[in-house]
Amino acid sequence: MKPMIRVLAAGMLAATLGGCGLWGGPDEIEPAELVDFDAEKEVSVLWSAQVGDGPGEGYHQFAPAIGESRVYATDAEGEVHAFDRASGNRLWEVELDMRLSGGVGYGFGTVVVASENGEVIALDSDSGAELWRSRVASEVVAQPQVNANLVVVQVINGQVTALDRVTGEQLWTYDSQIPQLSLRGTSAPVVTPQATLTGFANGKLIAIDNASGNALWEERIALAEGRSELERIVDIDGRPLLYNGTVFVSSYQGRLVALNPYGPRIIWNIDFSSYRSLAAGFGNIYAISADDKIDALDAGSSASVWQQPALYFRGLTSPAVIGNTLVVGDSLGYLHFMSQVDGHFVARYNFDSSGIYSDPQVVDNVLYVLSNDGRLSALTLN
Repeated sequence: MKPMIRVLAAGMLAATLGGCGLWGGPDEIEPAELVDFDAEKEVSVLWSAQVGDGPGEGYHQFAPAIGESRVYATDAEGEVHAFDRASGNRLWEVELDMRLSGGVGYGFGTVVVASENGEVIALDSDSGAELWRSRVASEVVAQPQVNANLVVVQVINGQVTALDRVTGEQLWTYDSQIPQLSLRGTSAPVVTPQATLTGFANGKLIAIDNASGNALWEERIALAEGRSELERIVDIDGRPLLYNGTVFVSSYQGRLVALNPYGPRIIWNIDFSSYRSLAAGFGNIYAISADDKIDALDAGSSASVWQQPALYFRGLTSPAVIGNTLVVGDSLGYLHFMSQVDGHFVARYNFDSSGIYSDPQVVDNVLYVLSNDGRLSALTLN
């Protein structure tokens, strides 16, 4: 049986560590009430489609994958769908008859999903035909990553495995020692042609050689401190961000760090607790704290540019940049749009009452959002 902390939503854990009652009561922290503002922009829906029964309301890292002309998405029950990016027309649908856990990855004509029991399945992106199956050590909860040669998956037990993109043959596995207790979730690796960059539940960021599977370097982003096991959780669950030749990464109960990947050499670091991925734009790094405060930091110096505290404990997604705005979804189903310049709200959209746990995706100034009930929409901001 997994330790209880493995199956807790990270937001609930953050609230527990902050002193509120996990099981309710007079000290329970409620999500911040929405503030009124004069909308400066309007959200338009280009199309909407249904993806099975959706990922569900348990903590998950499902997100759609955006291809050159198609959008790929999956539900938790094993349905994989392909939609035309322009019209939203369903192009194909495959039922795999297994519970999926890590969302969908895409690249070089290959769509990849993974099951709760560690089975990795590759499909042809044009037809949905199955190409191969392979098994890894444990559950994959983050999106598989694909480059020209590899499919890279990170499993919940601390392993990273590279599979041949064409055949599914296992090429190498990198093992990381992880603590007994950690947040539910893992970092999704960043796969470049030469190296795979990923974070682990032990607070380390590691670059892995794609040819050999050996570590090229490692950097400790967070050090486990405190008396209890809960206080010592330092997971890196957000995907590392490459921006202007610098790697940015954050950890839970740890730091937000900027480093030169060729040393590696730390450029700057600040105390910051987060389990979300980062976004970048206008020379800023955008980060969501564990209690859902949004920070904009100067990418070069870490100086604070602005903060937006009005969405405390609303269960925010990772941020995404669309045009000159920043967008986040929340667990109550709203999308919030803020100015990249100073963080003030410019628009809000009530997307789906089932909630949004999947990170929004932006390609060519179009926002793609998947709700917990499986509503997939393409939206623009005007």
